[in-house]
Amino acid sequence: MIETIYEQTGSEIIRLLGKQYAMYRKKMGFTQKEVCQQSGISIFTISSFENGSSTGLTLSSFIKLLRAINMLEEIEKLLPVIPESPREKYLKQGKSK
Repeated sequence: MIETIYEQTGSEIIRLLGKQYAMYRKKMGFTQKEVCQQSGISIFTISSFENGSSTGLTLSSFIKLLRAINMLEEIEKLLPVIPESPREKYLKQGKSK
């Protein structure tokens, strides 16, 4: 997925995420019905997301789905904290002297 991610359309990326989500859900031992009960998202929407037929899942719904399978902390990987640059560190050291 990484090598060609920039060649993918938004819909294609969402389809890939849906398939990945299905694998995570199954590996964590959750059924679609259990995820539906935990997230409040319909089984139809979950199934459509997982099989790639629906690419209109909102970010809010995606967060609910991650929470339902106890994987919400993985959301931090989407936009990790940007490390401080060496220049910023140097400038801070100069100010503290």
